[in-house]
Amino acid sequence: MKVLVTGGLGFIGSHTVVELQNEGFEVVIIDDLSNSSEDVLKGIEKITGKLPLFEKIDLREKTAVQDFFKKHNDVTGVIHFAASKAVGESVENPLLYYENNIGTLVYLLQQLQQKPEASFIFSSSCTVYGQAEKMPITEDAPVQAAMSPYGNTKQIGEEIITDTAKVTNISAILLRYFNPVGAHSSTEIGELPLGVPQNLVPFITQTGMGLRKELSVFGNDYPTPDGTAVRDYIHVVDLAKAHVIALQRLFNKKNLAKVETFNLGTGKGSSVLEVINSFEKVSNTKLPYKIMPRREGDITEAYANTDKANDVLGWKAQLTLDEAMASAWKWEQKVRS
Repeated sequence: MKVLVTGGLGFIGSHTVVELQNEGFEVVIIDDLSNSSEDVLKGIEKITGKLPLFEKIDLREKTAVQDFFKKHNDVTGVIHFAASKAVGESVENPLLYYENNIGTLVYLLQQLQQKPEASFIFSSSCTVYGQAEKMPITEDAPVQAAMSPYGNTKQIGEEIITDTAKVTNISAILLRYFNPVGAHSSTEIGELPLGVPQNLVPFITQTGMGLRKELSVFGNDYPTPDGTAVRDYIHVVDLAKAHVIALQRLFNKKNLAKVETFNLGTGKGSSVLEVINSFEKVSNTKLPYKIMPRREGDITEAYANTDKANDVLGWKAQLTLDEAMASAWKWEQKVRS
């Protein structure tokens, strides 16, 4: 089976390509290298023994997307990661986000709807729930008004896929991730943000290496056990494996509806201070941090009810927060050595 992975050189994409190749899939990657590096291909090849096909394409160019599907007309499954994902940037530049996250999705689906059948896995986000009223969050929790254009693109993306699947031969699974962290145990691939990290864990590991003076902890007055915000941190390798299981579900026609939705998390919330403590424990490094005022748009807590993914999808997160932090730290040390 030939599978297209868009954004396949990014953090989650590259780990998913590894798991797909380990399961025997033929993979072709599209990436525009705007937030990734072609060097990641070498890491994937070292882990799996196989170099995936790679096409440098900007998915905003409709004719380039059309040409790709003419060339690779045997692609029957798509895992769609490629998107801009910084909440703050999306507030400052909403049109960039709508073009990059919505326009590109439309171009992909336009090509897939021409096929007799196609399987589509969408990289969605727990941001669609906003500040949910009840913890843990189930897939039935109401989708709240988006807190940012980024979050809105995920909601709109889900709606576009659902509307399209109703009237085409496309079957889809929407995967709503919580907070992916960690790196591959080989240290051949990991999270390597360009510029200042937007996510907590790379900021922690860069601070641990001395690249950043100190970590800013935004808010210690939340109604949580230690006052800091709580999230569900899932190891990226567990997350990657879920994509392969979801794709196999569609290929094997095990899906119970044209569009299915699953939360991907551990089912456990960890506070910012708990993540810092985990890092200090596994790295044996004291982390300098400073308490700052809350950030606008940040929610108090979000963690997943994973029953549906466990029971229906047949997937469960296996790796712990300590294992994720240890792998992220090993990766950071390798990158800086």
